[in-house]
Amino acid sequence: MALQERLEKFKKQQEKCQTTLSSIAASKAAAQKSASASANGRNAVPPVKFSSDTERLQHINSIRKSPVGAQMKRVIDLLLETRQALTPEQINEACYVDMKANKDVFENLRKNPKVNYDGQRFSYKSKYGLKDKTELLHLIRKYPEGLAVIDLKDAYPTVMEDLQALKAAGQIWLLSNFDSQEDIAYPNDPKVHIKVDDDLKQLFRSIELPRDMIDIEKDLQKNGMKPATNTAKRRSAAQIQGISSKPKPKKKKSEISKRTKLTNAHLPELFQNLNSS
Repeated sequence: MALQERLEKFKKQQEKCQTTLSSIAASKAAAQKSASASANGRNAVPPVKFSSDTERLQHINSIRKSPVGAQMKRVIDLLLETRQALTPEQINEACYVDMKANKDVFENLRKNPKVNYDGQRFSYKSKYGLKDKTELLHLIRKYPEGLAVIDLKDAYPTVMEDLQALKAAGQIWLLSNFDSQEDIAYPNDPKVHIKVDDDLKQLFRSIELPRDMIDIEKDLQKNGMKPATNTAKRRSAAQIQGISSKPKPKKKKSEISKRTKLTNAHLPELFQNLNSS
């Protein structure tokens, strides 16, 4: 009897141990599964990317490390384009040139002939402070000897269009300078008195021009000037269209003879050139 009780007790202890071991094994498996899932989750996270602003910051850094001259050009181009007076902070924000941090850029811009600095703001300074076509024409009329177009190009944004408009209206001439090949603006104003030396007049009158326009155009090109006409092209087009390039001979004006029936006999002075029959 005592042996049977001991066996029962031993069996219960065995079952208890088995339950404990199963519980331990289950807990361990769950822990491993959780760790594995956590590891997989970490692998699925995308790699950390740099800020989307990195490229812009690199660009700004390259500008600020560029030579002083390059930074000055960026500022001058900005002032020319905007035509506004800007503070150093506004310039830094617009073109990334930090003049407060770079004293060389600041001092050189302050002394630059193309830049005006009033103590607070920088602005573009053209050679002639013009605002519109009226002021442009008034300025050109002050220079009967001619005004270089290159000095007018940056006066205001539409100055080149206004020059062409003044030329089309016959108010100015735009001619090329023989030495520099640059355009010169001359006033076309009857009130402007232009004095020409007698020697120059005599030289002009003594020059014998070729009879053919093609030869004249060739001489102009040979001396670095662009002809206003293209006779060869015009003649070629006329031949293609079957039009003669030679001027038609003028018909001889018929004269009145004695056989002509006369009218207005009360005006005898009209018939003084009557040919004899």
